Amino acid sequence: MKRLPLIACTMLAFVACKNKPALPQAHDIDSLTIKQANYVSTKATHKPEVDTPENIDQLDQYADYYIVVADTGKNYYALRENMLKLHDTTGIIIDTMNRYYNKKKDLIMVPEDDADDIIAGDYYPRRDPSKTLSLEYLNIYKQDSKRNTIALVTGIYDNKASADSALKLLPGNKAFAFKGKVYVGCLH
Repeated sequence: MKRLPLIACTMLAFVACKNKPALPQAHDIDSLTIKQANYVSTKATHKPEVDTPENIDQLDQYADYYIVVADTGKNYYALRENMLKLHDTTGIIIDTMNRYYNKKKDLIMVPEDDADDIIAGDYYPRRDPSKTLSLEYLNIYKQDSKRNTIALVTGIYDNKASADSALKLLPGNKAFAFKGKVYVGCLH
């Protein structure tokens, strides 16, 4: 077996270290599972170095939305209770998207017997603008948050003014709004 000269090995190692992993391509996005959605959402802040058609396609997979959150925490049941109280006091509609908390899996999830077998038994995030209450994993919208932090989302808005107006209507001092880069590409 022939050995590569030392200079060739060094060059190969240098080139391999310089290559950065790319975001999934548009054709790869279709095959992502919901479990991979967190990975994709954490890549939302990635800025391509060169504007190529592939990079532009990747950027089109994300939308800048303004998310309003009434409260956050790790305890699903406490946040659910807060959501019910908030519904009673504000009249904002609750939309669970047919998800529930599975204590054994420690996961907000779509039922195992859901008609869509790709998302059945897994977390599926709220991704479209709406003024509804739901419990979501915060890191889907705010990439620097801890993985299991649950957010009591009160609305997702297209513009800052609408989010700011909605924020002013919330009681208490825990509420906040922020601009999030939300993955809106196909999740299955």
